[in-house]
Parts: sequence; C-alpha cells; structure tokens
Amino acid sequence: MTDFEIATPAAARALTAEEFQAVFTARNHGVISPEDQARIGAAKILVAGCGSIGGAAVEPLVRLGFRRFVLTDPGTYELTNLNRQNATVDDLGRNKAAVAADRVRAINPHAEVEVVEVGVGDATVDRLLDGIQVVIDGVDVTTPSGLRAKGLLHERVRERRLPLMTGWDMSATQYVRVYDYRIDRQIFDGAVTRRQLDEMPMWGLLAKLIPATKVPRDLLALIRTGLGAKEFTFPQLVQAADMFGVIAATITARLVTGRPVPSSAGVDVHALTMPWSARLRDRLRQPVEAARLLLAVRR
Repeated sequence: MTDFEIATPAAARALTAEEFQAVFTARNHGVISPEDQARIGAAKILVAGCGSIGGAAVEPLVRLGFRRFVLTDPGTYELTNLNRQNATVDDLGRNKAAVAADRVRAINPHAEVEVVEVGVGDATVDRLLDGIQVVIDGVDVTTPSGLRAKGLLHERVRERRLPLMTGWDMSATQYVRVYDYRIDRQIFDGAVTRRQLDEMPMWGLLAKLIPATKVPRDLLALIRTGLGAKEFTFPQLVQAADMFGVIAATITARLVTGRPVPSSAGVDVHALTMPWSARLRDRLRQPVEAARLLLAVRR
C-alpha cells in the first residue's frame, strides 16, 4: 500500500491506527528512520497554552507523526488573535485547547488527545505531566496569573526532570529557549526565581528572560516608548508564531529520538528578507537600541 492509494476521507478513516500511521508518515522516510518514527509516534507531549506559540506547534507536531497529546489552555479565541493564531472566525469564543484538539483529530483521527480547559494550576499540573516526555510552554506572560502558572509549570517539570521549551514572538522574530530540566536544576536556568515571578514588574522579568540582543530593532524603540504606558500591547505577527511551530516541532523530534538540542534557537524573518545593506544597518543599530531599552527598564 502506498500513500497514493488512499484518496478519500472514508478510505483513510477505514484504516487501523497502525495502517494510517504507516501511510501518513511515508513521506518522512529517508529523513526520519523507522526507529525514530516509532519513537515519535509513542511519545506523549504536553502543550501548555494553545494560543500564539503553543497553538502554532500543534499542527507540525501532528504532521511529523506525533499522536499522543495533552492540550491545556483556559482562554478562548477573540478576533484580535486571528492575525497569528491557528483559528478562524468560526472558532471565536471557543476554548483554544479544544480547537487545537479538533485540528489534531482532523489530521489524524487515531490521535490520542486529552483536553484540559482550565489551564495550569495547583489542581491540574501534576495530572497534566503524567507520562509526558516533552513539555511545550506556551503559557501567557502578560498577566500575573499567567506568570504564576508559568512558574508552577517550570517547578514541576524540573522536579520530574523533563525537557521544556518556550518561545517569545516579537514582531517577526521568534526566540526559542530550551530548558532541559534533566540537567538544569534551577528554573529558567537561574535567570529569575519563583518569588520574582510573583513580585517583579513584567518589564523587569522580560529583561531577565529575553536577552536584549535577541529583541528585534523594530520592537526595541517601541517598547522603550511604551514602558510608562498603562496599557501596552506587543505587536505579534504570524511569521513569528509560525516559526515557533517549525522550531519547536523539530526540537521535540530531536529530544524524543535522543539527539542533542541547543539551549536556544531563533529566526528574524524581517532580517532574512531584507537586502544585505539594510540588514547590516539594522544589525549595527540594534545594540544601541538595546542599551537604551535596558537603561529605561532599570530606571
């Protein structure tokens, strides 16, 4: 049986789970070995936060052949999410984890998906992590409750010695950070403590968690002018969110197949698509803008 012989929904759904997986992943052959494909299919992945970055990771993970998921998010879709998140107008008002689960099952009807619509909390975090091999942290950082949930998640993941990755979509730049708690013994690699997550202002926390050199220049000046504003909304574009999905799925596959991964990875889509002269000017101006922003944050 080849991948060309299954051409209707009914024919695909009539397959057993293993028959479906064999045909579904046939085009991965040559890049992913049968042994690694089996490891990918057996791994159980937690996506905590299914909005911008977490939601972007779900589909490429499924298409690589992952088929065991726990998806959690307490939020529902709003119209402002649709510029970058994997949803449509018909999904407005629906829980983000439930929408992601529907997408998983629409791609692979044999996938095992558990949906937890209340998010990460003291009552859920241990159950969420049961049997998990890799954690994708897409928990929101723009609210105190989100920061507390993120800190709790990292603490529990560290206790279980699991690898975790999170991302920061900034304009058209994606910065992915991998915390391998099989090795790392401090949450966030010691950059911030749990107490600081509860007490520090958001800007101070972000300055500790994201290297200023990774923040794109087009965002630096905007953040600096918005520091004193009562409300500030980060510009977030689909390019950055989608890049997290690509990077996170690749790193997850490397982790479950026993390959080494970097502590961080990133891509600036705007820089990649600039002429070389404009890219050079941007690169030279970035450290100056970064220094100005750090000074403003300290003040």
